[in-house]
Amino acid sequence: MNEQGTVGTGHEHEQLGLSNGQVIDMYRYMLLARKFDERNLLLQRAGKINFHVSGVGQETAQVAAAFALDREKDYFLPYYRDYGFVLTVGMTARELMLSAFAKAEDPNSGGRQMPGHFGSKKLRIVTGSSPVTTQVPHAVGVALAAKMRKQELVSFVTFGEGSSNQGDFHEGCNFAGVHKLPVIIMCENNQYAISVPLHKQISGKVSDRALGYGFPGIRVDGNDALAVYRAVKEARERAIRGEGPTLIEAMMYRLSPHSTSDNDLAYRTKEEVEENWKKDGIARFKNYLMDCGIWDETKEADLLEQLALEIKDATEYADNAPFPKPEDTMLHVYADDRKKGETTWQ
Repeated sequence: MNEQGTVGTGHEHEQLGLSNGQVIDMYRYMLLARKFDERNLLLQRAGKINFHVSGVGQETAQVAAAFALDREKDYFLPYYRDYGFVLTVGMTARELMLSAFAKAEDPNSGGRQMPGHFGSKKLRIVTGSSPVTTQVPHAVGVALAAKMRKQELVSFVTFGEGSSNQGDFHEGCNFAGVHKLPVIIMCENNQYAISVPLHKQISGKVSDRALGYGFPGIRVDGNDALAVYRAVKEARERAIRGEGPTLIEAMMYRLSPHSTSDNDLAYRTKEEVEENWKKDGIARFKNYLMDCGIWDETKEADLLEQLALEIKDATEYADNAPFPKPEDTMLHVYADDRKKGETTWQ
């Protein structure tokens, strides 16, 4: 790439149509998600927030997938670990921190839902419910609506491999396959369904299950940002052409406990976790950028300083923001035409 930002053909990202600026942005979002996660873990331990479900180890695939989608048209149904994804499609660290603190300004639910239950009408992030995998048939419904309206867009949904054993996953896949709907179904296979290891959850591959529903299933290295980008980009192009859904199984590893309520060393060894830290996708992508000659330690230090300030601002703002008022408990739950200040429900 030259000084004006023209894409060349030398490096892998350039061959995929990504500029130097775009892959640097990808790296920034990966680090932002990681730093947000780390701060939430500290806040929970300090008693400032009640609960946190970590996405450490999964940010690379989340951010890469978001870059492969059309953030102006597509609809997104992320699952509760997808901080990297929602940050990339437009949510801010401040908004997510408001959710962590359960404050009234939280755009996801007004501070009334657990963290990780994302929702934004503006960003076309469809609110998920707490039962796992219910977002898959919802995504299929969005895709059906798009097809009926002849809209050139896709719906994109994520979930963990453990929840691929739920009926919602299979029913959604079956309907999407029958009607050749424009939906991308991505499993973030982090190898643990809470405390159950992969080999005790699934016989074979999650991606192979797509064959039974009549559409392609592929497995990619979730720690390889460009491999995930390519897979999602090709799946989107296929969907837009009217060729139906794609199931993507992104292989990765959950580097943190399942949540702040979990002791992961009760079911896996410290050595196993340390070994997988060596495969961390963020470090891998940083090395790639440095090998391309577009990143260095000075830029790294500057970025880390910027992110520290961004996370600090988000934390302080959320900490000082007001909680929801008790009388507003039922706001946005029922639709009605009551006048301001009047109560028409019991």
